[in-house]
Amino acid sequence: MVVPQRALKLRNMELIPVWADSLGAKSFCTLIRTSDASIVVDPGVAIMHPSFPASWEMKEKWLIEGYEAISKAVKDANVVVITHYHYDHYTDFEEPFYRGRLILAKSPNEYINDSQRERALHFFTNLFSMEGIELDEVMEEPFGLEIGDPLEQIPHAMSLDYADYSERKRELMDKGMKWFSKRVERWRRYDRVPEHDGEAFRLRFADGREFTLGETKLRFTRPMFHGIEFSRVGWVIGLTVERAGEKVLYTSDVNGPIIEDYADWVIEEGPEVALIDGPATYTLGYMLNRINLRRAVENLKRIVREARCNLILLDHHLPREPRFKERLREVYELAEREGVRVVTVAEHHGKVPVVLSSG
Repeated sequence: MVVPQRALKLRNMELIPVWADSLGAKSFCTLIRTSDASIVVDPGVAIMHPSFPASWEMKEKWLIEGYEAISKAVKDANVVVITHYHYDHYTDFEEPFYRGRLILAKSPNEYINDSQRERALHFFTNLFSMEGIELDEVMEEPFGLEIGDPLEQIPHAMSLDYADYSERKRELMDKGMKWFSKRVERWRRYDRVPEHDGEAFRLRFADGREFTLGETKLRFTRPMFHGIEFSRVGWVIGLTVERAGEKVLYTSDVNGPIIEDYADWVIEEGPEVALIDGPATYTLGYMLNRINLRRAVENLKRIVREARCNLILLDHHLPREPRFKERLREVYELAEREGVRVVTVAEHHGKVPVVLSSG
């Protein structure tokens, strides 16, 4: 599959969905251009899982094509965003992706699980080596972090009545809080990766911050659960790029969104274009239960009705199994009635999602 770099021209910015799962390799890489900056978001790509209905040879082919498309996009960028440390969201390590650029990255110092912390340290070791700096020599001392109750950040989700599932939900929240408390103690002991200003790169940790580049604003969320409450997979940061009142929103990995407050964020921003990672329906009955799939469907329906988007690129996680449109039928039917275009990245590029054509 040869995928053209089809740009979506808005009034004050230009958007190129570079690669995503619907094209055959795991990714959600996006290029956003304004007159102030060229921003590549999550320049990573990974091969599809074993159960994906395609041959290994085709999966390798799509992986190579995805990497080539991302490499081309990064050449045009002066800002690189990394929303978390999964290999389908960043590349470790490709020096040309990062040299000479402003890197706005998820903090590796808190709201992170063990595997992503390990990956982040490896990445930043390589990054700092571009300046001839040993990361161990510049790590900062740990300090007593003030970390609040993460459930206070999602009041909408916590207000829900789960009926017969309520008792089980409370058990899961109690278990999650115990796990979270142990994580906080680890974060308080971590040596801290520092931000950096140098000739080879500039580094800022973006969690909950806003950056202004000329008249372009990049507004990042506080760390969000990667899926359900207390997901062991870790945390991510979402992004809104705004110029002259026009917005493009990128959810990163909120898996639906499953959590109602994350749908509220999309609705409150009211972007012209939203890039939303759908629920991982290919894990239904394993990592995703029907209650949380129902939450994701209802949240997507609210976004379609209330967010005032002209276009929703609904991809990443979702088109990894052939029944994804059937499982989200209510969302697609509502979008058609509301006049909101909801498509995968492949469909934006005029292609059929490979999961629907490769079996």
